[in-house]
Amino acid sequence: MSKSSEAKLDTTIVRPTGFTSTASAMDVPRPHIAKQKRKRRIIIIAGSILGLILVTFLLSRLKPAVPSVDRSTVWIDTVKRGPMVRQVRGLGTLVPQEIRWIAANTEGRVEKILIRPGAHVEPDTIILELTSPELEQAARDAELQYKAAEAELTTLRATLQRQLLEQESSAARVHSEYQQAKMENETNENLKKNGLVAELIYKTSKVKAEDLLIRDAIEQKRYVFARDSIEPQLASKQAAVDQAKALAQLKLNQVEALHVRAGFTGVLQQLPLEVGQRVIPGANLARVADPTKLKAQVKIAETQAKDIQINQVASIDTRNGVVPGHVVRVDPAVEQGTVTVDVELEGELPKGARPDLSVDGTIELERLDNVIYVGRPAFGQENNTVGIFKLVAGTSEAVRTPVKLGRSSVNTIEILSGLEPGDQVILSDTSSMDAHERIRLN
Repeated sequence: MSKSSEAKLDTTIVRPTGFTSTASAMDVPRPHIAKQKRKRRIIIIAGSILGLILVTFLLSRLKPAVPSVDRSTVWIDTVKRGPMVRQVRGLGTLVPQEIRWIAANTEGRVEKILIRPGAHVEPDTIILELTSPELEQAARDAELQYKAAEAELTTLRATLQRQLLEQESSAARVHSEYQQAKMENETNENLKKNGLVAELIYKTSKVKAEDLLIRDAIEQKRYVFARDSIEPQLASKQAAVDQAKALAQLKLNQVEALHVRAGFTGVLQQLPLEVGQRVIPGANLARVADPTKLKAQVKIAETQAKDIQINQVASIDTRNGVVPGHVVRVDPAVEQGTVTVDVELEGELPKGARPDLSVDGTIELERLDNVIYVGRPAFGQENNTVGIFKLVAGTSEAVRTPVKLGRSSVNTIEILSGLEPGDQVILSDTSSMDAHERIRLN
């Protein structure tokens, strides 16, 4: 065997596991290559971690995406400078200036309804009829009492006249007796001087004349007293007669009031009754109004009513024409967040104007000269600072800008700071964009 064959045989080795294999040059251990692979793997892992950290940092520094809004869905207005009219507006109704509620004078039952709401009435037009047997009986009793009182007055007057005549006759008789006694006494006095009559007869005639003089004075006083006492007695009885007459007239008027009349020219508006219904004194039976004299009652928000004054110019839109007017009354009370303002109409009412018609009222508060103003935004109140998106010139973006608002009107509001004439702003409700300072218009 040659040396080469021996060398080949020497390469055959026995594995500990009992397997035999042929070794080659690649099976030679290389420790430095394993270290290089391990080092490369560590570098790759570390680089990946650093890259991930860097990407996370850069993403955290990125600004959120600008939201987009369709331009056709927002209201854009331009800031202007010039005169601005301050106005307030509210809903209201037309109401008659002359309204009369017809109340029941007494208790009764509805017997008949002659006309219904909407009918034209005159002062003597009977609207409905009531019945009240008790009232009719009371009226008859009062009439009889009045007639009885009148009869008593007539009787008393006759009695007093008779007594006065009797007293007058008695006084005349006594006066006549006194005159006779006086003449007899004077005759006896002359006879006594000539000794032709006894002393006793003379003294007797004298005493009789003096007694009749006193009686004559008393009778005259009694006559004067009787004459003067007639009027007080008749006046007292006349008062009783007048009282009975007034009561009878009152009952008669109440019976007549059972025929319920309109009272003045107008239109019957309400009749909240039915036949057979019982009514009590003071209950409202019907409402009559003059439809030719109307005024507007406008409800203004309490926050806008503070500047309203009497005689301020107003206009009322009846939806069939606009009627000018002026403020005549401002209700001092607030009801459900609104203040009632009465507006007297000055022009001719349009066709279709009638009581309780819904209208729109606009009241002019004042005119401002040379102010910066813009359309009234959907958010923000007067004398307040709000954020409004202002369009950036030459771009399709809008930036939130703090704007100080001043006095407001129905459709416009004064700008105190934050905007200049010519700026374009978004006046629509942008509350959904409160988290963003910038938006894009598509």
